[in-house]
Amino acid sequence: MSQRLFHNNRLTRRLFAGGTALSPMWAQDVIKVDVERVNVLFSVRDKQNTYISTLTQDDFQVVEDGKPQTIKTFARETDLPLTLGLLVDVSGSQRNLIEQERAAASQFFRKVIRQKDLVFLIAFGPEAELLQDSTSSIPMLERGLAEMRGMGGGAATVINPGTIPNSRPKGTILYDSVYLAADEKLRNEAGRKAVILITDGVDQGSRYTVEEAIRMALRTDTLIYSIHYADPGAYGFGGGAYSDGALRKMSEETGGRMFRVDRKNTLDEIFQQLQDEMRSQYSLSYTSTNEKRDGGFRKLEIKTKNKDLKVQARKGYFAPTG
Repeated sequence: MSQRLFHNNRLTRRLFAGGTALSPMWAQDVIKVDVERVNVLFSVRDKQNTYISTLTQDDFQVVEDGKPQTIKTFARETDLPLTLGLLVDVSGSQRNLIEQERAAASQFFRKVIRQKDLVFLIAFGPEAELLQDSTSSIPMLERGLAEMRGMGGGAATVINPGTIPNSRPKGTILYDSVYLAADEKLRNEAGRKAVILITDGVDQGSRYTVEEAIRMALRTDTLIYSIHYADPGAYGFGGGAYSDGALRKMSEETGGRMFRVDRKNTLDEIFQQLQDEMRSQYSLSYTSTNEKRDGGFRKLEIKTKNKDLKVQARKGYFAPTG
């Protein structure tokens, strides 16, 4: 059964099977970076956009805030467990695309998910619903996909435990959904962690900003893969009400990638590209030469000796505190 994620004006309240969790925005500074080691998951592509999975530690250099770092561990991560969240925009502007999204996601799950992997499914519009909690069961995920329905119409009712229900304008809580997925569902998971986001990129009504969503993804070591999928007919004559700017920003800064569904790339083909990437990743770790525990943001760059290759990795991380 689906479970809703609720909001009010001061706190983000999440209702899952375990009960209600209260999380003030100012209390979200728990650091996922290990005190001794910084862990980075990344992929490499050539000029033809083909994933390269045969490189060794000697092919890479790590630079933090302009200073070279010494790589301590290095591995190919094709077999590391994956925890994946699929977030699907089912707001009014996307209702005509839901069937295609459902079918493509089902095929993707069948090809990618293994017994040791976990996947959860969230549908979002004016509200967000956890249609399926973390599982490796394909039948359970497909039942969750079957529950996806368009959200739209009048004002959305927001139920806050212990208070009188209130209303806020209809919209699409894109940034809230990304933030909550990273914080509530991925914060305490180990191994590879990623969010796949299918949306037209429009956010209306989120209480978190795109910067706060990115910040939470970085703090929880979550990659964001954005799929820009828009129905031009949903915006009337002229269209153009949707944008991929925020999606590109979220993906690039967290080490993920943005895709666009168009005449050259179908949703099925994009899911195939995601499948290829998740089977062609590397991980490395290093001990930062900066010993300050100031909680500041540190810029991170992974370089290859081969200038014809492109590394796809997060742009940085937040240092420990205390």
